[in-house]
Amino acid sequence: MKESLKPGLETSRRVEIDPPRTIDFMGDALRVYATPMMLRDIEAACLDLIGAHLDDGEETVGARVELDHVGAALLGTHVDIRARIVEIDRRRVVLDVAVRDAVEEIGRAQHTRFVIDRRRQGERLAAKRARLAEAGGA
Repeated sequence: MKESLKPGLETSRRVEIDPPRTIDFMGDALRVYATPMMLRDIEAACLDLIGAHLDDGEETVGARVELDHVGAALLGTHVDIRARIVEIDRRRVVLDVAVRDAVEEIGRAQHTRFVIDRRRQGERLAAKRARLAEAGGA
């Protein structure tokens, strides 16, 4: 991790609420931003914010999200996602996130990510694949 990764860093991104980001189970008239898509967009914003401050060979993985989806963002509108790093403890990075449309708060979250070494992660995953193959689970 670079020394530039520290609490207080923040980013903002605008997301258009297009059909793939909306629920469809209540019909077209009631299409709004889907919670899983909000979570995906929050995670992407956090990933990008931290990623700009990592060394070569490092990446982050999500470990925890506490998400409150408190408003409806309508199809064809946009939301602004603001993510801010609030805590860093060794390789653990905690971010607070706010999601708003032009009228109100749509969501808020706290997201925890861990900085990992890609090579070591690859080794751990290869070892797990081998254990799964031995167990007949792969």
